[in-house]
Amino acid sequence: MGLYLAPPVNALVLSIDEKPSIQALERARGYVCTGNKKIVQGLKSTYKRHGTLNLFAALNVATGNIHTKTTEQKRRIDFLAFMDQVLSELQDGLQKEIHVILDNYCIHKKNDEWIRQHPNVTFHYTPTSASWLNQVEIWFGILSRKALKNASFKSIDELRVAIEEFVEIYKKNARPFVWRKRDVKGSQLRNTIINLCN
Repeated sequence: MGLYLAPPVNALVLSIDEKPSIQALERARGYVCTGNKKIVQGLKSTYKRHGTLNLFAALNVATGNIHTKTTEQKRRIDFLAFMDQVLSELQDGLQKEIHVILDNYCIHKKNDEWIRQHPNVTFHYTPTSASWLNQVEIWFGILSRKALKNASFKSIDELRVAIEEFVEIYKKNARPFVWRKRDVKGSQLRNTIINLCN
């Protein structure tokens, strides 16, 4: 949390993770007239699978800018290739101190040789079962809602293009996320207390 609220001076903070196994699902869609004469869009319950893609993403915490790479597998070698890509895309990346926020997934660990080759990069791991602290997860939620939910893709290439187009549009208006304290009131507070007691 300290890296978000008080980042080191003249350093970059990147929030990095992957969204695994994004399915290229082909679904028939059409329009349905409801009982009250409203016309709504509908999706057929059956679908055809055309494979999956993995998406690596790096969120620049200070600017909200995003760097991405799609892969067909999710291995340590793919993660490190993505890290190399991100560093090459950053203008000051090789001169600045870079702090990378990651979850505890196995491909993020045991990368000592890569870290030795990049002495300006420091990995910071979120606590176990707290990957939600990684801000790039917020961006993955936006991607899912705006580009993937209820979409139909005839191939993994179509899925890749949809993701890349969304990323390009998102970059034009990228802004940093702001941590806010949420007010919990009334029944919501009572339900939270009941859940904690059970």
